[in-house]
Amino acid sequence: MKVTVFSVEELRHLNPESTDAVYVSGYYHSGDGGGGWYTWQTGPPREDNGGTIITSLHHHAGYWRLSHGGTGDFRMFGILDDTVPADDALEALVNDPTVTDIRAYSDLWFRRRHRFQRSGITLDFQSFHLSTRDIEPAPVNDPFAAVLFFQGSLDTEISQITLTEPLLELTDIFPVDNSNHFKVGEWYAVKSDISGGAAARELQKLVQVTAITDEHHIQVSYTNGWTLNPGRVISWQRVEPVQDVTVRSLRFTGAGSDQVTGSHPLAFEYAVRANVFGIHSTGSFWPVIMRRWNTHYITEQCSLLNPPDTAWGGAGYLTQQIYCLYGDIRDCHVSNARHLNDFTASAYCRVENCHADGQSAEKGPFVTHGQYEHDLTYAGNSGLMTFANSGVTWGNSARRIHVSKHVCPWFVARVGVSDLTLDDVVVVTNKTIPGSGMLWVNADGLRMTGCSSDGILRITQSSSRSVRANLIQQCSFTLPDDGSTLVDNSVVSPVSFSDTIFRGVNGHTLAGKSLSFSRCEFYGGVSATPATFSSPSLSIHASRLYTCEVVVGNPANNSRTDILNLQAEHSRLDFAPLSGTLMFCQNQLLGTELLNLPAAGDRVILAQNITLL
Repeated sequence: MKVTVFSVEELRHLNPESTDAVYVSGYYHSGDGGGGWYTWQTGPPREDNGGTIITSLHHHAGYWRLSHGGTGDFRMFGILDDTVPADDALEALVNDPTVTDIRAYSDLWFRRRHRFQRSGITLDFQSFHLSTRDIEPAPVNDPFAAVLFFQGSLDTEISQITLTEPLLELTDIFPVDNSNHFKVGEWYAVKSDISGGAAARELQKLVQVTAITDEHHIQVSYTNGWTLNPGRVISWQRVEPVQDVTVRSLRFTGAGSDQVTGSHPLAFEYAVRANVFGIHSTGSFWPVIMRRWNTHYITEQCSLLNPPDTAWGGAGYLTQQIYCLYGDIRDCHVSNARHLNDFTASAYCRVENCHADGQSAEKGPFVTHGQYEHDLTYAGNSGLMTFANSGVTWGNSARRIHVSKHVCPWFVARVGVSDLTLDDVVVVTNKTIPGSGMLWVNADGLRMTGCSSDGILRITQSSSRSVRANLIQQCSFTLPDDGSTLVDNSVVSPVSFSDTIFRGVNGHTLAGKSLSFSRCEFYGGVSATPATFSSPSLSIHASRLYTCEVVVGNPANNSRTDILNLQAEHSRLDFAPLSGTLMFCQNQLLGTELLNLPAAGDRVILAQNITLL
C-alpha cells in the first residue's frame, strides 16, 4: 500500500510494516521542495543522513531510501536557503555513487573545505550564491584548500628509466623499464628529472597509455615538447584520476583576506575532463579554479572580481594551471585581479575571448612561468601578457606560443621563448600603467605579422633553438624619444623586417648580427640625434626615409651593407663608421645629404643613384 506523509519527520515516525513505499510531500511541510518517494530497504541499518537515507523510529532492521533517479538537490536535506550550513548535505550527495547530478535551488552556505575522489558527477548551482562566511581555517600556503576539491589518487610505486638514446621532440612513443607493467587505458604522471633550476623539468604531464609498442616502449596520449638527451631520467607513477566532473553556474563570495581565512570555490588535481562553466567569484584569495595534473578540460564564462590580495604569490588569480594538457579557457573576465590565466609546465592549451580590466591590466592577466610550456594558443583576448619570465628556478623556457587578435598595454616574451608567433597584436600605452606600451620579444624563430606598439620596442635574443627565421612584417612601431636600442647585440640570428613602419626612429639603435629591411618606412621624429644602423650585415631594400638622421655602417672589415632602391626625403645619412663592403645603388635622394660616403672601388659599388634638390 502506498502512503503519503507531509514531512521527513513524519516519515521517521511511520511504521514500515504498514507500507513499503511512501510519498513525502515536503521536507518540513508540504510543497517546500523537499521529500519525494521513499522505499523501505530491509537489512542492516544505515546512518540517517537527513535526506536520502532516513531511519525509522519504529524499526531498526532497515531504512527509508529516497528514490532520486540519480539527481539530488539540497532541499532533500532540508536546505532551503543559506541560513543553515549545507556541508553535510553536499558530502552525502557527492559520496553517494548513485547520484550523478546535484542541483541547487537556493543560495547556500558552506563552512567546511571538502575533498572528494568522485568521478562522473555534475554540480549545477543554477546561478545561486554560495557563501563561505565563518569557514574553517585553511592550512598555510595551500591553494588546494578549496570549498570543492576533487583529487585523484596516486600509486606508491614509481618506475624509473634512464635514457640511453635521445627522446625526441614531438614523439608519443616513450621508453619504460618493462611494458608488461603498463596497460592500455591506464593513466600515469610522467616526469623527467630536474635539468637546471629547482623546478626545471621539461616533462611533467598526466597521460594515458594508448598502446604497448614493444617490451620497453609504450605510446601515450601526448607528443613530447622537448628533446631529452641520454642520461636523463624519466619516472612513471600510476594515477587513478577523477574523471568527468562538471561544476557550473555558481556565484561565490570569498571569506577572509589571507591564506588561512580566505576561501575559493574549486580545485582539481589528477583530473581528466574536469570542466567548469559560469563560476563568478568575488573576493577569492587563492585561484578561483586551481588545477594541477589536469588533462582535457574546459573553463568557460568564469570571472573574478576584486580579490583581497594580488601581491602574495599565487593569490588573486582566476585560474592557475600546473602540469596541464589540452585545456580550453574561453569567455572569461577579471577585474582588479592579478592573473586571469597562468600556465606552468602546460601544453596544447587555448585561451580565447578572455579580458581583464582595472588593476588587472597592470598585474599581468596572461602569464606563463617558463617551465617548458609549449604549444599554447591565445586568440581574441585583452590584457597585459608576459611569457617565461618567472626566473631560472622554472627553466626560463617556452616554445611555439601563438597570440592573435590581442590588445594589451604591455607585451613581454624576452626570456627563452622560441618560435613565438604574434598576429595582429596591439600594444597601447596606458598613462596609468608605468612602462606601458612596451613590446619586448626574443629573436628565436620570432614571427610577427600586423602588430603595433606605441612604446619601447626591444628585440633581444636569449635562446637559439628554432630552425625558422625571425620575420617581422606588416607591423607599425611608434617609438618614444628615449634613445633606446631596438635590436641589440645579443641578437645573433638574422632578423628580417618587411612592409613595416617605424615612427620616431631618430636616436635609436638597430644592431644585431644581421638585419634586413624590405619595403619599410622610417620617420625621423622630433629627436635630432641620429639613428644608428650598426649591424655588420645590413640590407635596406625598396624602403623609405622621411626626415631621418641616420648613421650607417659597422667598423668591422668583414661587414656588409647593401642599400638598394631607397627613397630618402629630407634626411641625412652618415657613413663615417662604415668599413667592409657597401652597395649603394638605384636610390632616389630628395633634399637628402650624404656624409662620409666612401668612393667607389673594389669594396664599394655606387651606381644609378638619383639626387633631387
